[in-house]
Amino acid sequence: MREHPKSYLTDAERNELRNGGLSQNGIYLAESQAAGRAGDEETAWDWMRVANLSAQTLMGLKMRAGGQFIRDMGLRTAQADAAYGAGWLDRT
Repeated sequence: MREHPKSYLTDAERNELRNGGLSQNGIYLAESQAAGRAGDEETAWDWMRVANLSAQTLMGLKMRAGGQFIRDMGLRTAQADAAYGAGWLDRT
């Protein structure tokens, strides 16, 4: 099993999110936000690498930071690859 990044959420907070209907992927994003609020940007990005980001989220990030940034950060792009086709990170 793959080890997850450091958690900034308590077990109770994770359970509350899960009981409220948040998916496991949503919990990964909540972990990222919690790490960011704690000032731990590296761990926040580590959690983003664990999450499956939506095609729309990745496209927005590409528009703001560029395709190479997404590659450099090691973000998962499967959803955007399926939605936008191969090579979408390089198209303008």
